[in-house]
Amino acid sequence: MSSSFEQHQKRRLISSYFSVVLSIALVLFLLGLLGMLVLNAKKVSDHFKEQVVVTIFLKDTAKDVEIKQLEKSLAMTDYVKSIDYVSKEQAAEIMKAENGEDFMDFVGYNPLQNSIDIHLKADFVTTEQLEKMAADAMTRNFVDEVTYDNDLVNLMNNNVQKISFWVLVISGIFTLIAVLLINSSIRLSVYSKRFTIKTMQMVGATKQFIRRPFVWKSVRLGIIGAILAMAGMGVVLYYVNQTFPELSLLNNPTVMVGLFVVIFAMGIVISWISTHFATQRFLNLKTDELYY
Repeated sequence: MSSSFEQHQKRRLISSYFSVVLSIALVLFLLGLLGMLVLNAKKVSDHFKEQVVVTIFLKDTAKDVEIKQLEKSLAMTDYVKSIDYVSKEQAAEIMKAENGEDFMDFVGYNPLQNSIDIHLKADFVTTEQLEKMAADAMTRNFVDEVTYDNDLVNLMNNNVQKISFWVLVISGIFTLIAVLLINSSIRLSVYSKRFTIKTMQMVGATKQFIRRPFVWKSVRLGIIGAILAMAGMGVVLYYVNQTFPELSLLNNPTVMVGLFVVIFAMGIVISWISTHFATQRFLNLKTDELYY
C-alpha cells in the first residue's frame, strides 16, 4: 500500500516537473522567435528596400563612351548597390519571355530603349535621395527619362516604421507574459510542497536551508527548458535560412549566439527569482493558512 502511494506521488512529481519544463520551453521558444524577428527586422526591411529598381532610359543617340562613364560614376557613389545595363535587344527578349509572344511581329521594329537598372543601398531608398539621383541623371543630354515607383517607396518606408514600433510593443508584452507564465508554473510546483516546507520550518530548518533545494531544482528545470527552446529556435532558424537564403540570417553568428545566450540566461534567472519568491511566500504563511 505504501509502495503504491509512493509511486503515485512520484508520478505526480514527475508530471509537475514535466509541466514546468514544458511551460518554460514553450514560452522561451516563442520569446526567442520574437527576438530573432526583432534582430532581423532591419535586415528583412533592407532586403525589400533593395529590390526597388531605378531605371535610367537612354536615348538612341547615346554613345558607348557616355554610357560607360555614367555607369562608372554611378558605381563610385555611396548609394548604389548594383548596376545592370539592359540593351533594347535584351529588353525585347525579356518581354517576349514574360508575354509568351514576340511583340515585334506586330510592331515591325523594336520601340524599346537601352536602359540602366540601379539597385540602391537600403539606407538611401528614400523619396529625397531618389529625386536627387533622378535630377542628377537628367542633367546628361543622352538620358531620356528616369523612372521608379515613388508610391511604393513611400508605402514601404511608412510601413517599416509602423511595423518596427509594433514589434517593440509586442516584444515587451511577450517578455511580461513569459515572466508571468514561468512564474505561475513554478509557484504551482512549489505550492504542492507547501506542507513539506512548513514541516521543515517547524523542526528548526532555516529559510535559506529550506529554499536552497527548491531553487536549485527550479534552476535545473529552467536549464532543461531553455535547452529545449534553443533547440527549437535552431531548427526554425535553419529552416528559414534554407527557405530564404537571401536574408543571410547566419551571416552574423555573433548576434544569433548572443540571442541564444540571453534565452538560456532568462531560463535560469526567471526560474531562480520565481522560486525564491514562491518559497518565501509559503515560508511566511502560518500553518492554518496553508489550507487556503
